[in-house]
Amino acid sequence: MGRRRGILGLSFSWKRAAGISGAKGRLSRKIGMPLTRTGRQRKAGRALGCCVPLAIMAAGSLIAGIVWAG
Repeated sequence: MGRRRGILGLSFSWKRAAGISGAKGRLSRKIGMPLTRTGRQRKAGRALGCCVPLAIMAAGSLIAGIVWAG
């Protein structure tokens, strides 16, 4: 196990103390897009997740049309 530094359960973030984390959060909410890579991936995954049933139905109707015409 790694060596721990400082007091157990107490941490310090200079970005949070300087206000960088809050500014990024406000900017992200204002533009409606996450600034982190994982946040963007999750947003894209949610957007594609709701399109999957529509794509399956479209593919099914396309296949049915080809079989019916053939």
